Amino acid sequence: MDALAGLLDGPRARGAFLLRSILDPPWSLRIEDRAPLTLVSMVRGEAWVLPERGDAVCLRPGDVAVVRGPDPYIVSDTPDTPPQIVIHPGMRSTTPDGEELCEAMDLGVRTWGNSPDGATMMFNGTYQMDGEISRRLLEALPTLLVLRADDWDCPLVALLNEEIVRDEPGQEVFLDRLLDLLVIAIVRTWFSRPEAEAPTWYLALADPVVGQALRMLHDDPAHPWSVATLAAKTGVSRAALARRFSELVGEPPMAYLTGWRLALAADLLREPGATVGSVARKVGYGSAFALSTAFKRVRGIRPQEHRAGV
Repeated sequence: MDALAGLLDGPRARGAFLLRSILDPPWSLRIEDRAPLTLVSMVRGEAWVLPERGDAVCLRPGDVAVVRGPDPYIVSDTPDTPPQIVIHPGMRSTTPDGEELCEAMDLGVRTWGNSPDGATMMFNGTYQMDGEISRRLLEALPTLLVLRADDWDCPLVALLNEEIVRDEPGQEVFLDRLLDLLVIAIVRTWFSRPEAEAPTWYLALADPVVGQALRMLHDDPAHPWSVATLAAKTGVSRAALARRFSELVGEPPMAYLTGWRLALAADLLREPGATVGSVARKVGYGSAFALSTAFKRVRGIRPQEHRAGV
């Protein structure tokens, strides 16, 4: 597993909210769902995305956008159309005055809007829960990321648009995995572009020494790694590895490993039936006490508090 693959395992859709929207102008949605990550893909017509901070962007057929939460934003037919619909956490929709709209705008299986033949069609995929492993990845993304239809070619968009309205056994899980794959394709394409200013850990993957070290840390975080063992496996001296790793990644190898282990632990702690002791063993800590101490020192709360959502 390389570092990007490991980080992308964090925002793994578990019952993601997927919806096809069909709308006739004028329309304007104010999104206040506080979701960590939302994908918008245009099928026909146009839509403007207006972030809380930053410039408005127009999406056309074939364009995709990734919006990083939790700040609110607006999606509308024109930048000047005032919000008519508010999307709340849990994907509840109301008028700005609070009148419920979910039933009134239901157009069928995972389809919603104000007209079944509306001029605009788009689909949205929303990760509704924070994935702790993805924190480092999400912080590397801009608030609004846009890929134009001419800039990339991905068959997953057409496939997701086709599958989103099917009502088959296991369809939700199938759509979750499609959404994951689409997000991975978008992030890889984005990071390959010079204007993306890809994070240091991503660029470091291309280095023959540091990239190998990163892959080993991600493949087996529970191993009792040290700078010496990493250096031996990568064929350089301890000093050379420590210097090169810090220069390319932005922190020393053992500091990076601690952050990765605790990110894994944070995600695993919220799995049903997980205990602090079992999670500690999976991520390389010898006891529940050792994990609790590191977790409290780095994150400021105990693992039990994190699991409870404190």
